[in-house]
Amino acid sequence: MVRLSLLLLLVLWLSCSASSTLLGWVESPGYPRGYPSHASLNWSRCAPAGHTLSMRLIHLDLEDSQNCKNDAVKVFSNGNLIYVLCGKREAEELESTVNPMLISFPGGCLKLLFNSDYSNIKRHTGFRGFYSIQDFDECMGDPDNRCTQFCHNFIGGYRCSCHHGYHLAKDKHTCSVSCNKDLMGLNRGDISSPAWPRSYAENANCRYSLSVEEHLQLELHFNEVFDVEQSPDGQCIDALTIETQSGILGPFCGQTPPPSPLPTHSNNIKIVFTSDSFGTNKGFSLNFKTRDKVCRASVTSNSRVTPEKKEYNRGETVIVTCDAGYLVNITKPNTEDLPLQYETTCQSSGTWSPSHTCELVDCGLPEINDDSILQLKMSANQKTQYKDQIQFHCPSDYYVLEGDDTYNCSASGEWVSSKDKSEMPKCTEVCGMLENYTPSAGRILGGKNAKLGETPWQLLIKDPKRGGASLINDRWAVTAAHVVDGLEEITLNLYGGLVDGMKSSDPGVSVLNSEKIIIHPDYERGIPLAKQRTNYDNDIALIKMTSRVKFGPNLQPICLPEGDRGVIENLQGTVSGWGWIERKGKPKMDSSQKGHMARLLKYAHISVYSQAECMDTPITSTGIAMSFTDNMFCAGAPGKDSCAGDSGGPLVVPGLSTSAGPYYLNGIVSWGAPCMDQQNNNKGYYTKVENYVRWIKEKIQMEEQLEKKIRA
Repeated sequence: MVRLSLLLLLVLWLSCSASSTLLGWVESPGYPRGYPSHASLNWSRCAPAGHTLSMRLIHLDLEDSQNCKNDAVKVFSNGNLIYVLCGKREAEELESTVNPMLISFPGGCLKLLFNSDYSNIKRHTGFRGFYSIQDFDECMGDPDNRCTQFCHNFIGGYRCSCHHGYHLAKDKHTCSVSCNKDLMGLNRGDISSPAWPRSYAENANCRYSLSVEEHLQLELHFNEVFDVEQSPDGQCIDALTIETQSGILGPFCGQTPPPSPLPTHSNNIKIVFTSDSFGTNKGFSLNFKTRDKVCRASVTSNSRVTPEKKEYNRGETVIVTCDAGYLVNITKPNTEDLPLQYETTCQSSGTWSPSHTCELVDCGLPEINDDSILQLKMSANQKTQYKDQIQFHCPSDYYVLEGDDTYNCSASGEWVSSKDKSEMPKCTEVCGMLENYTPSAGRILGGKNAKLGETPWQLLIKDPKRGGASLINDRWAVTAAHVVDGLEEITLNLYGGLVDGMKSSDPGVSVLNSEKIIIHPDYERGIPLAKQRTNYDNDIALIKMTSRVKFGPNLQPICLPEGDRGVIENLQGTVSGWGWIERKGKPKMDSSQKGHMARLLKYAHISVYSQAECMDTPITSTGIAMSFTDNMFCAGAPGKDSCAGDSGGPLVVPGLSTSAGPYYLNGIVSWGAPCMDQQNNNKGYYTKVENYVRWIKEKIQMEEQLEKKIRA
């Protein structure tokens, strides 16, 4: 018996490439005399690659317990528990039920753990087993051996081989046919899938190379029988493709052959056929021949040709016209414009010459005036090509966008709005609105003080003459001509956003510097107030600022009258200013009047008088009778009047007691009788602004055009 065991061990050792440490016995401590209490064993071995490690238990006698809680043998394969044993098992049972389970994966490991507890009333002999390594047959036991045709097992591995006519690919597993053919120089011939008309080979990768003279093209004629494997959803599993000099035709598959004849428009092509490892499809067959090259109808993408034909022969000429939104990518001398079309001729090589691409029209960034406050909304990756969109907006809520906010890049290369207007929008000042509106009443002479923000269009002129002005947009103000007469050559300081005239240097007060003064051409200039002036007709002037005014809640423009906003009898309005607030001695119309100017801005609600009442003009302190014209109106109320120093200031409608806006500049403080003269019922005379709106807009427009020319 001992000799037989030794012989068995020798045979196993000779049949295995592993070392002897992977062959032998494993048994419990004290076997076969019996294992003691608190005994333990931790045993493990691993098989080399391409081998498995197995164990055969030939004897098992352990203390039996429920779920083998007392004494037990546990066997693990690659860390996973595969068996727990206890009690007594006969050799036949071990061989039939237990041993077949005690095997590792190829190249895997087995581990055995034995433990006994403290109680072992009856002495048990323990266990004994034999372990060995065995070659793993990948061809039989591994369905993933990847051999596509033949598999050959050897100790520690396997190899693949192929049928006659196939060769083993570089991956050493895939069998493929040798179907590459060089057909260079042949003008006629036949090509088919491997084994045609029988089912084509699996794992085919066939490449047929054809090349003829440059002025010729290859033309393919397919057999009606065409059978290349295709999935139910129409995707090509196996595929036929034709590689030409200008691109790839295909892939083709299914049971419908490519159109025949199939012109390739190329003298050098490669026909490529590929298949997977499954399927019994027949494949394809074709014959090839040559013909003179022709030019295709498509010269370049995004264009059309005239005249239109399927193909063109050598020497034929066509006109290429780019599609809408595209231009020919060509530069012409002495012009920046790109053409929409060009002429080209078919060459013997089957190409068009000249050949230019049609590129998307690019509108570029829209042209916005340098002095415009209009702002463009564009993201970092936004484009300016045909059909792209841009959006405009104004810098603050003190402006409103006049025109469309969205523009599209048109086919002509211009930005156009949804209404097909190419003129850019502009930001127009929001005029005549009050943010902090509080209804109140007062009067200049003896009235309440104005609060900050109640007359945000009111400007103060302190030197060299005291007067007022009204802001009408972010660059211009309007005043009475006699306030600025003779001051055209100096820079005036105008103060806005204040009510205390003594605090014009405080933070928050806007100091506006004049750039230009324009006095109405029909105003009678150069006559001192205290002398022989009998006429204040056309008493209006414009003041242009050196820079844009920054609007805020206390500094905003007043609206110019428009439409039905004219002066009518009993119209309620509000006049404001920093003029005289009380008399000391006999008041006069000029700066020699005794008294003092208001420190705080005053305002008063007054009514427009009738035409007849206005024509009853007052006699001045010097005995001069003043003239009344259609360019004036008069207004006042008992105890309410404008006075010297208020000149140039605004009379606005509607009154503060009716609405928060918008307000319109209907009058400019011009002239009148001495302040608080009861005989004249506090009647003041005002320049009728509605008569000058056209003149104001024309002058501002002329100045803007002049600035553009200077910048250009």
